[in-house]
Amino acid sequence: MGISRIAIMNTFRKKGCLLLIAIGIYFLFSGSLLSASDSLPSKVLVSEIQLPAPKNPADINYLGLKEGANFKVNQVSANVVIVEIFSMYCPACQREAPEVNRLYSIIKEDPFFKDKIKLIGIGTGNSEFEVGVFKKKYNVPFPLIPDENFYIHKRIGEVRTPYFLGISIDKQAGTQVFYSKAGKFKGAEPFLEKIIQLSGLKKEE
Repeated sequence: MGISRIAIMNTFRKKGCLLLIAIGIYFLFSGSLLSASDSLPSKVLVSEIQLPAPKNPADINYLGLKEGANFKVNQVSANVVIVEIFSMYCPACQREAPEVNRLYSIIKEDPFFKDKIKLIGIGTGNSEFEVGVFKKKYNVPFPLIPDENFYIHKRIGEVRTPYFLGISIDKQAGTQVFYSKAGKFKGAEPFLEKIIQLSGLKKEE
């Protein structure tokens, strides 16, 4: 006796439902993993990783560091450090460069925030030469640090580029990560407002 057409259709419906449930579970857990990865890497960056000393005296002065010495983010002379993980070969990073430069300019032109918020770029997989090419081509005014062997990139979880970190530095509270997100931001002003809000850094009344 052959299987009826209705029975076959019911079987496919059941399998289809199971497939949809499986796909839903996959994306649910994938989303959770992505969310977790957005918040974890920065802690490693702050607490453990030594960053190469900038070669440019202007960059050393901007960060308030000792000349020729490797450093950690919490040694930067600032209350908040914004770190951009980028690559000179990343199209999104290239498109975002002018807006990140504008972010730097907005901060620099503000009498209150100019010494309290600093920017650093880390060129993942980029040599010192490649970082220099990116800096010159896009007129990047803040320090760019090479990560030619992907050492830093691997330590922070091989995040996508661009990737932005917001790090607060306080002598009493210690170093805290308050922002960690992949992808470009939607405008320099809204991004800066979020950084200020999340960091708790406020202008004195």
